[in-house]
Amino acid sequence: MTTMLELTDVTAGACCTPLVREPLSAAEAEHLATTMKALADPTRLRLLSIVAASANAEACVCDLIEPVGLSQPTVSHHLKILTTAGFLTRSKRGTWAYFTLVPGALDRVSRLLVGS
Repeated sequence: MTTMLELTDVTAGACCTPLVREPLSAAEAEHLATTMKALADPTRLRLLSIVAASANAEACVCDLIEPVGLSQPTVSHHLKILTTAGFLTRSKRGTWAYFTLVPGALDRVSRLLVGS
């Protein structure tokens, strides 16, 4: 028994749509992955949300412990990751650290994803 295979004409043109904007560079992708990794944790998202919702988008670490139900060292660890990723800034007042949302930090992530 002989079976005939159907042939596809590959000379008919490109199969993909051409790029209409510049894709992420390797360095941009690495930076975005680090940034997204910082946001990919429910506790860090909650902490970021609490700081953003606070007066002047600023909160003391002492006010962040109870809402997330974690110890101060664990909360501080999460806040350090958010600070290193560029979402928060830290200032020390007496024995407590205060964290402030960096203006436009979340907008930068959005722009990278959309490509604007």
